[in-house]
Amino acid sequence: MSRLLACFDVRFPTFHLNVDLDVPLSGITAIFGPSGSGKTTLLRCLAGLEQAPNGFMRFGNDIWQDEKIGLSLPLYKRPIGYVFQEPRLFPHYNVRANLLYGYKRIPVDERRIVIEQVVDILDIGHLLERHIHKLSGGEQQRVAIGRALLTSPKLLLLDEPLASLDIQRKQELLPFILRLHQELAVPVIYVSHAITEILQLADRVALLKDGRLVGVGTLNELLTSVTYRGSFGSHRIGAVLDTQIVGHEPQYGLSQLEFSGRRLFVPLQSSAIGQAVRVHILANDVSLVIGKSNAPTSVLNVLEATVQEIREIDHSSVEVLLDIGAPLVAGITRKSLVTLGIKPGDRVFAHIKTVALNEEIID
Repeated sequence: MSRLLACFDVRFPTFHLNVDLDVPLSGITAIFGPSGSGKTTLLRCLAGLEQAPNGFMRFGNDIWQDEKIGLSLPLYKRPIGYVFQEPRLFPHYNVRANLLYGYKRIPVDERRIVIEQVVDILDIGHLLERHIHKLSGGEQQRVAIGRALLTSPKLLLLDEPLASLDIQRKQELLPFILRLHQELAVPVIYVSHAITEILQLADRVALLKDGRLVGVGTLNELLTSVTYRGSFGSHRIGAVLDTQIVGHEPQYGLSQLEFSGRRLFVPLQSSAIGQAVRVHILANDVSLVIGKSNAPTSVLNVLEATVQEIREIDHSSVEVLLDIGAPLVAGITRKSLVTLGIKPGDRVFAHIKTVALNEEIID
């Protein structure tokens, strides 16, 4: 698989970015971290907007930057689409003219994305003749993303594109970002300090802290890792599973999901069978049982699991890392741990009280 390799060492009077990034050129890679951790600076280095002495960047087989030999392609020579926190649209143009601005500057034989695709994916056909000042914040940001896509980029950089939007507009825009990635197959680097956005969008996460890269991995790997638990907030600790709808039971108001050969029930979904669905299972919503009881239970989601690791959290609680075909975390009391007598390698049954659909998660 093609990869993005980037090494940047940039010093400012009060800040130092020192990052070695190595991620696949597929899906959505989130650059996540608190404000001031260097996320936007890293994105600007990737775009060529920030010069890094001794900087290096390779996109697949192409070298875009190697300061040791004096090579650094400027932004206009890098096949990158860049979307800022603010839309930065041309106010004297209507939506159509804004979309076509970059498109017309791309040679015909290099156009891989056409306006009809973008209009359909972002659902902005009804906005084409409107002027920018008549658009909502969310509509303006969709147009900004469309304009970036119509340069036929090989890499799309999104710098906190939802930061200026309210919760409702964020929830409206997130599905469009997912759809454009899925249908256009353009790798995305998505900067955010909002874990709710990361939970819904990211395939993998590069975690920044104080200008350093402190972790890179799939979303589930980092969320279930004790090393990075403080970075995401303890209330978010749990598993994120990518599942598929395999059935509906409308008489019970339920839909059935599948992942790694396992099944989960969730509230009835309007999506068709085969549709991908991402879910979030919080550690506090998982309880453990030794042995499979024959007594009926009201818990619909009961999965056999292997205990991987037991982590002490404080004087009264522990986290149990489980393997259910994917990592899962159960938060239980220390007394429950002693009562159950479980240890790594044991087989247990995980009772999952709540499965949250990620698109329902809000700030």
